[in-house]
Amino acid sequence: MDDNKENIMPEGGEEAFDEKVVDESIDEAVDPSEEPVEENEADKKLAELEAKSAEYVDKYQRLMAEFYNFRERTSKEKASMYDDGVRETIEKLLPVVDNLERAVESQKKNSTAETESFIKGFEMILKQFKETLKGMGVEEIPALGEKFDPKLHSAVSHIEDESFEENTISIEMLKGYTHKGKVIRHSMVQVAN
Repeated sequence: MDDNKENIMPEGGEEAFDEKVVDESIDEAVDPSEEPVEENEADKKLAELEAKSAEYVDKYQRLMAEFYNFRERTSKEKASMYDDGVRETIEKLLPVVDNLERAVESQKKNSTAETESFIKGFEMILKQFKETLKGMGVEEIPALGEKFDPKLHSAVSHIEDESFEENTISIEMLKGYTHKGKVIRHSMVQVAN
């Protein structure tokens, strides 16, 4: 007889051993219908938690992307606002430059020995003013002898003159300026042909 069987067997020997009772007690101890229910509930709970976790990760990623876009947009707007402020200030200073240029040109025509040093002083001031504007990124729009470009020039008159090619600027009445590629003021010009 096996030592293991003796441990399981009831008193009274092999005759008293009833396999059916042993099998039933084992079946009662491990009910297969209860165990999958617990696993199913645990699986459902795990699936719910995983779904919530994925939802939170998705929300977090969207929020981070939104914040990044906001930061980039704000940075661009800030730079744009600065450039717009510079353009507005320069636009208000351009009439001063125009008047200085007119004053120098008119005095050059009527120059005397006494006024020559005065005119040189104004020329130096005008040159310094233009160099300062250039340092800020302001450039004059080329006009005289150029082809007319409505993005850069504003035509205030038109003449027929065979000495100019078609749509060529014959006279620049008021200088135009750009700042970082954007027009501050269009050149006022006369267009030939």
